[in-house]
Amino acid sequence: MTQIQARFLGTGTSQGIPMIACTCEVCRSTDPCDQRLRVSMHIETEGKSFIIDTGPDFRQQILRAGIQRVDAVLYTHEHKDHTAGMDDIRGFNYAQKSSIPLYAQAPVIEQLKREFAYAFAEDKYPGVPEIEVHEIENQPFTIAGVTITPILVKHYYLDVLGFRFGDFTYITDANFISDEELEKVKGSKVLVINALRKTTHISHFTLDEALEVIDKIKPEKAYITHISHMMGLHAAVEKELPAHVHLAYDGLTLAV
Repeated sequence: MTQIQARFLGTGTSQGIPMIACTCEVCRSTDPCDQRLRVSMHIETEGKSFIIDTGPDFRQQILRAGIQRVDAVLYTHEHKDHTAGMDDIRGFNYAQKSSIPLYAQAPVIEQLKREFAYAFAEDKYPGVPEIEVHEIENQPFTIAGVTITPILVKHYYLDVLGFRFGDFTYITDANFISDEELEKVKGSKVLVINALRKTTHISHFTLDEALEVIDKIKPEKAYITHISHMMGLHAAVEKELPAHVHLAYDGLTLAV
């Protein structure tokens, strides 16, 4: 059976934790589990290295994790906290002496073209990111022999893709998943799903809503990500969760 190593590079919401100018107990916490960069994942499987989302903290995350190679970047959606660090893939261009493939839905690619126009120019300035863009839809695709199954979810009205690698499924920025898409997640041994806070939000699951999804899927283990300071202290919330459910934290590494 193919083994997957999944590492949380960031587990925070769009403003991270601590949040600028906030003095709440979570933002003042000295517990490393309460200090969250913007969400991103590193997946290693079948000898390949994949990044899911390159947010504003991408450079810091890669250096902190000591990641030396990336075979492809997958994007969940076009929001800035998931795309803003794309320019920093240049380091991998230099190290690997090759372009880096990016996989995303059409609206994400269009957003990247607007935000990083210089990387898509016909007459490129020296040193810009060297990328290969691949448009994906809601159907399985293969990268370097690794099959990945997208999971289409709704982030308010925006289409977002989760990704399933074998027995591991990662879903962020969602507040609705259709029954049809949930069927694609069932059988996962490990499920990662977003929950912003305990109170209602227009575009993210609450903790209780995420727990309902987890109960439908029934994975062996589940982890909560994309967490805001309004969720509460990591140590306190952990005590409230079912035994097989945990809050993820930056640097957590799973073997699936």
